[in-house]
Amino acid sequence: MIDLADLSGAFALLGSSWTPWLVVIPGLMIGLIFGCIPGLQTSMAMAVFLPATLTMDFLTAMLFLTAIFTGGQFGGGVSAILMNIPGTSSAVATTFDGYPMSRQGRHNEALGVALIASTIGTLTGYFILLVLIQPLSTIVLKLGPTEMFVVILWGLTLIATLKGKHLSRSLLAGVFGLLIGTIGMSPNGVMRGTLGSAYLIDGIAVVPAMIGMFAASELFSISGNAYLVKGGAAGRRVSFRRVIDGLKLGLKSPSTLLRGGIIGVLVGAVPGVGSSVANLVSYSEARRRSKDPSSFGQGNPNGVAASESANSSSEGGSMVSLFALGIPGGAGTAILLAAFTMHNITGGPGFLRDQGDVAYAVIMANLVQGFLLFFVGLLMIQLLAAIVKVPLRYLIPGVLAMSAFGSYGLTGNMAGPITLLVFAMFGWALRRYDYSIPAAVIGLLLGSMAEGELLRSYQISGGRIEYVFERPITFLLLALLILSLWLPRLMERLRRKAAGRSDAAEDIA
Repeated sequence: MIDLADLSGAFALLGSSWTPWLVVIPGLMIGLIFGCIPGLQTSMAMAVFLPATLTMDFLTAMLFLTAIFTGGQFGGGVSAILMNIPGTSSAVATTFDGYPMSRQGRHNEALGVALIASTIGTLTGYFILLVLIQPLSTIVLKLGPTEMFVVILWGLTLIATLKGKHLSRSLLAGVFGLLIGTIGMSPNGVMRGTLGSAYLIDGIAVVPAMIGMFAASELFSISGNAYLVKGGAAGRRVSFRRVIDGLKLGLKSPSTLLRGGIIGVLVGAVPGVGSSVANLVSYSEARRRSKDPSSFGQGNPNGVAASESANSSSEGGSMVSLFALGIPGGAGTAILLAAFTMHNITGGPGFLRDQGDVAYAVIMANLVQGFLLFFVGLLMIQLLAAIVKVPLRYLIPGVLAMSAFGSYGLTGNMAGPITLLVFAMFGWALRRYDYSIPAAVIGLLLGSMAEGELLRSYQISGGRIEYVFERPITFLLLALLILSLWLPRLMERLRRKAAGRSDAAEDIA
């Protein structure tokens, strides 16, 4: 499966000069900083620094941009844990348990779990890519809208598991999020719910809405406190020893890390779906397989590990469609494709065939980047986690101002800050009346994606339901989805029956 001649060429490219390696650590640091600042995005950092790669050779440019990509994935998790702000849509599930851990004074441990999960996820993603890039690229060629719809549907099933205190309110919040996600021009050209506003033609700006619901509403609700972390100064201390404890805590769940890594690669390889869905599917599976699912959402380290391992490994998965098909799987890979163009290189089958050594060199270098992320992240955590020491009277206005500026930067007009304000109030109302904010965000994030893929499936199939049975990958994904929903319940029922028989046998004895 590995082309040994190209692999040998990759080692020669990477070992011939130190120049490509000099940009890796600065790239990781840039990604970390952009990823953890509210309102900024990893793709924004890559776009800002893209012109700087004009003076670099192609391999150095790719290592610089992918280092920003890798650092940004972990950086998004840092803001999700410390401030309940998912730096990117791929870190939404990290907020579910990461932020509760911070509020309990376990921010050091949560960051340690996130760092080790991101490191292992990145390594898993690129290792699978190294070994299976040829067969994975063949599978990606066979994926159509029906397969993408089933994958998105898998992410949407998480709404039903985020029930909180009231299942009905969680489902209602999820449906409301789905409806909001349909605002704007539909995939078949019908205008919906815009109220005549030109700002809503492209739909609701998802990232400002997400920041408003998650972060701004939370900051409003804790504005009466002195600090993010309750308790005395000892609880807010940034402790290197406790970060190490977090690393060990993450390593105690190897199956969660490995499963998240595999889910991230497979879902990340689906163009247009990627890490936005991978972290939700991985979190959902970790929760379903847990012996104590009710602890998820309350500060369970496994939830952080599942989300971070999946969103980091999805980076490797997204490279499949970029290298093999020349199709970007998301915003980050779209910037990488722009770098291809700037260096007069065309992605796709021709790239793998003619420049396989360069492709393997990028993959091998990213494996090294995974190890470097561990050390760079460990050093920078001390600085990043110091935010818990900042009094809320300074932190709240600062975060809201950065979020507003970042929202403006994302949309390029006042629609971003206005969306942030409206959804901050909406999120506060949801929180006030015990409706699930994560369910609403998942509905908003995935609703329009699901609708687009469903419509394309309908158009291709001509409305024939039997079309599903003509596509074995769709059928396989559906079977896996149904199994993931019902198998844990079946196993639990069998376990209870076995326990009941055992108790009855003891009573007779």
